[in-house]
Amino acid sequence: MIRLSCHGAARQVTGSCHLLETDRIRLLVDCGLFQGGREIEEENAGDFGFDPHTIDLVILTHAHLDHCGRLPLLAKRGFRGRVLATAATRDLTHIVLMDAAGLQEENALHQAQHPRDGVTPPAPLYSADDVSNVMGRFDRPVRYGEKRELAPGLYATFVKAGHILGSASVFLEFETTKGSGVSIFFSGDIGEPGRPLLADADPPPRPPDYVVMETTYGDRDHRPWNDSVDELVTTIEKGSSTQGKTLIPTFALERAQDILYVLAESFEGGRLDPRLPIFLDSPMAISATATFRKYLDELRPETAKRILNRDPFERSNIHYTKEVSESKAINEVQGAAVIMAGSGMCTGGRIRHHLAHYLENSSTSLIFVGYASQGTPARHIIDGGKSLRIFGADVPVRADVHTINGFSAHAGQSQLWAWLQRCGRPRQVFLVHGDYDRGMKAFADRLTQAGHRNWVTPKDGEIFDLDGHGS
Repeated sequence: MIRLSCHGAARQVTGSCHLLETDRIRLLVDCGLFQGGREIEEENAGDFGFDPHTIDLVILTHAHLDHCGRLPLLAKRGFRGRVLATAATRDLTHIVLMDAAGLQEENALHQAQHPRDGVTPPAPLYSADDVSNVMGRFDRPVRYGEKRELAPGLYATFVKAGHILGSASVFLEFETTKGSGVSIFFSGDIGEPGRPLLADADPPPRPPDYVVMETTYGDRDHRPWNDSVDELVTTIEKGSSTQGKTLIPTFALERAQDILYVLAESFEGGRLDPRLPIFLDSPMAISATATFRKYLDELRPETAKRILNRDPFERSNIHYTKEVSESKAINEVQGAAVIMAGSGMCTGGRIRHHLAHYLENSSTSLIFVGYASQGTPARHIIDGGKSLRIFGADVPVRADVHTINGFSAHAGQSQLWAWLQRCGRPRQVFLVHGDYDRGMKAFADRLTQAGHRNWVTPKDGEIFDLDGHGS
């Protein structure tokens, strides 16, 4: 018996969580947080769709919150198994989860202090102690290319996914009593190739029988990298010429480091004034940037060499503001400045304070450089919202808004297709982690047109018997 069911990212983008059941082991691939509007908070607090006590192992593909964010809750509700990940993913997961726990406690306190009629303030999903508890369940880190035995007759091989530092696609092999094995390849999130920091995604060790793959951008390709860099720098130049502030809601893992790297090149190349202040106002992004220096072997060789010789993350005009007092002081800075702050979808973090301060100013440039889920403040602004409710007040949107999708850490449709071609001709492809009416359906159509008719878009909790092989 080998059964697969999806308990997150099923016909939606966030909350990745896939359950594999055999007679020997019950394991999860990822255990992510759902991200979006208020109704999503209730979904995160709801049942997993399985009993956490029965899970023996969690395989974590990477440290983004929508892949690791419910791990502490899983342990809080009875999970006593192991967590398997790369060393960089382990370190980044600790940073991400501690930040999430802090934000949840802060949000609960704020709503308790400012109650709304008929609305019960939410309790935090988990605490910092819950995070520490689940971090203690991490097994010895797995290396890329290493074939690790998880249980008798079950093996896992992690390969580079090129998405964020430490990210992996996971190849699982099940030996069966009938003499033939069954293999399943989980994509995790697949990175856009050719980026300056990380090496590109690797193929599976051999063609798998089944593929579970993300379709975040299954309907479109991204703008070319160089064009996106040019638009970013041009927008910052324009904002600086009017002494305005440039706000960049920033995802802490990878996106922040990509932008810092690009800005360093622009200063050195003469496109931007090397005195222009850059503020990275995100404790999580600051800690993640430091982690990059610990895992130089995961970066492109030329990038690792540059960091060692002339670190682009350490310039006199780049300011790392970890403390709240330092963050507040940014609003006293006169003249042009670039403010990078989390969260990328504006659902929390310090960016909301900067939006409250600068969003109604027409000299402000607001640049979105990543995916924005439906129901998030970022999506509301991108879709043309005229005001944004922040801290109980409606703030007019007068800033010059830009969306530059070429900085996405996700592969576009063409790159997803190329990745799948390296998997051979799997018996079945499970499409997950995508907007059902856009990316998922569009990629399914491309599969059909190419003669791949054995694909499926799983519903939440739907169970699939993989090939009927006995175990």
